[in-house]
Amino acid sequence: MNASTIVMALAFLAAFFVVFSVNLVLTDLYERGRRRRLKEIEQDLLSRQRQRAREAVQGNQERDLGRLAHEAEADAETPTLTERLAQMLEQSGVGLSLPGLLGISFLCGSFFGGIAGFLMGDLLVGIVCGILSAPIPILYVQFKRAQRSELLTSQLPDSLELMSRVLRAGQTITQAMHAVGQEFKPPIGAEFAYCYEQQNLGMSTDMALRDLAKRTGLLEVKIFVLALIIHRQSGGNLTQLLDKLAELIRERYKIRGKIKALTAEGRLQAMILMGLPPLMYCILLLISRKYALELLEHPNLILGALISMAIGGIWIRKIVNFDF
Repeated sequence: MNASTIVMALAFLAAFFVVFSVNLVLTDLYERGRRRRLKEIEQDLLSRQRQRAREAVQGNQERDLGRLAHEAEADAETPTLTERLAQMLEQSGVGLSLPGLLGISFLCGSFFGGIAGFLMGDLLVGIVCGILSAPIPILYVQFKRAQRSELLTSQLPDSLELMSRVLRAGQTITQAMHAVGQEFKPPIGAEFAYCYEQQNLGMSTDMALRDLAKRTGLLEVKIFVLALIIHRQSGGNLTQLLDKLAELIRERYKIRGKIKALTAEGRLQAMILMGLPPLMYCILLLISRKYALELLEHPNLILGALISMAIGGIWIRKIVNFDF
């Protein structure tokens, strides 16, 4: 091995270690900035939740307090469609109001319906496409609610165990909720921080807890709220109760995961069956465009196929999704 080869090898190693060191430094700086920014975002979210709680409690009209009191005394009647949409928006955490959601749905239906009517040259087709595309924003909000509820359920057992440890340290249930709001990431941290601020600003514990159950809409949270309310009336070992609740909710979460695994084949079949017709039509457009365009001359067939697919999708969803 001559001297030039050794020099080249050393130069290569030196360049490699320089690039590696610079990459480590830049990665460390990026991670620090990212963690700092993430912490700032979490603190900002918690502060906005506290401000929201202050405004809700300090600026509450008598009718709002009366509504909460009525719900604390008895179960509410069957909600209307408007109330269900408003509740879905609140539980999704998207930050939209009901008029905003309806306006976006109207714009979505008008946009896709106008495009379909213009391309097909048929007003009836445009109206049908507009009606079919208008619920897309509502379906997105429903998806965000399901995603947020899933995250809440996964965080709830650990948060209950933290509350149990705080209570063993001699703190109150309100301080335990505050600890959950400080230590956990949203959405569970934001919800408990909001509940804590409600109590801190004068709302009764029972009303704040019932409002927590109503905001989340989760059966597990309703069980937790009911257990706390019964404990406040009858007494008992609250730390043991929270530990058992955490274990129960964790087992329910595991069972839900097993059910999803067992029904994964059905959901995959539904996705394939729903996606296969448009995919095959796109392939047919590439292979034989003239033949595929003949379908557009028969909008009734397209409408019938869409309705049949929608019915089949709802049917399969009813089969693979069930409560327990």
